[in-house]
Amino acid sequence: MTALGPDIQAAAATRARELTAWERLRRHPAGNITIVFGIGLIACVVVGLIIPEEFRFVSRPNIVILLKAIPLLGFISLGVGILMISGEFDLSVGATFQLTSFMMVQAFKDGWPLGLAVLLALVTGLAVGLVNGAVTTRLRIPSFITTLGTFFIVRGVLLFASQARPINFFPGDFVQDFLTGSIGIMQAQFVWFLVFAVLVYLLVHTHRLGNHFFAVGGNRDAAIAVGINVDRVKIIAFILCSLGATVAGIISATRVNGVTPEASTNIELQAIAVCVVGGLFLTGGRGAVLGIIMGAFLVNIVKDVLFLVRAPGLYLDMFFGAVIMVAVILNSLVAKR
Repeated sequence: MTALGPDIQAAAATRARELTAWERLRRHPAGNITIVFGIGLIACVVVGLIIPEEFRFVSRPNIVILLKAIPLLGFISLGVGILMISGEFDLSVGATFQLTSFMMVQAFKDGWPLGLAVLLALVTGLAVGLVNGAVTTRLRIPSFITTLGTFFIVRGVLLFASQARPINFFPGDFVQDFLTGSIGIMQAQFVWFLVFAVLVYLLVHTHRLGNHFFAVGGNRDAAIAVGINVDRVKIIAFILCSLGATVAGIISATRVNGVTPEASTNIELQAIAVCVVGGLFLTGGRGAVLGIIMGAFLVNIVKDVLFLVRAPGLYLDMFFGAVIMVAVILNSLVAKR
């Protein structure tokens, strides 16, 4: 790659200094979603304060529900986001989420120490991600097709192993308090989500591997030209995506004291919607961890508002479809700009 000349660098630096804070926010990959989230949150708080009996958004029980709900979708969305930045998709994260949590719970019921049961879940998630990555990169099969096949395979293995029966999980008070307990209004899983988000931020935005994610997603040929092992980077992204779903499964099973294998939540589609809303391009190469976090917050808040106003459940599916369409259009306009 050719280095920019000193005149061009100076002009770029001058232009950057001339931008107002508002312009810098709008140009940031997470700028639009941050603005929308801020406006939406303020509106909900104001309405909740004006009519607290009819709209209980700022009530303690509702805030607790939000702090419990956001991490589940957030963990999965962060993993999916890393993969989308790398230019790939994973439609199997929902099945991975359920299989890995089932593996942990079943192993614990069979007498395994809890630590080994958790390790089994993590290894299972790693294996699913490795298979997805290897098949996609080595055989040059589109990740949409690869992970769609993995979804059905993993789902079938889960239903066969569990006989589609719910299974209970009681790891003990200490573990439950550590992973999903509460200190006042604050929920432990929300704290773990923030910790996980910080780690993902450091990886994606400050580590060389994060630069490689953006490079292979933005321009595969250019990434190869500068010596990046594209296949290895994408396999790592697939593994991290599956591990995000695994962590979500572990915390979910601990919070609800069990696993329900036959339940279908379409959480993989919700995670993609979160990432698109958060400013990630479907073609890869652009995005920000902050945008994914804001997307997870916004999606859960809108779901919460629909429940608070007692909207029919079908409105939720309509919302996700409309959100994806609008977000794709906005992202396209941003890219042209």
